[in-house]
Amino acid sequence: MTTGPLHWELLGRARAVDQQLWVALVSPARDTNADYVAWGHTTLINPWGTVVGELDEKPGTLISDIDLNTIAEMRAQIPIRKQKRTDLYETILKTNI
Repeated sequence: MTTGPLHWELLGRARAVDQQLWVALVSPARDTNADYVAWGHTTLINPWGTVVGELDEKPGTLISDIDLNTIAEMRAQIPIRKQKRTDLYETILKTNI
């Protein structure tokens, strides 16, 4: 369990913001007797990168309402999708690297 404490929430919040959507980080509860010891901490993050719900390392259920309007609101205020140059995708794909 080397990256959980350092990266779990950080990377989840980054994905929520850069993809402008809700992110659910789902993890099994921590079992220190298992071959792989999970971090736990199932987490729900809104498109603004705010953690709206989180469990600890113990077994549990996270229940939360998700307002899908939050996605449209964020995308209107930070319109990064309008800056995409999809016309370049084919050119990049055909380029030998």
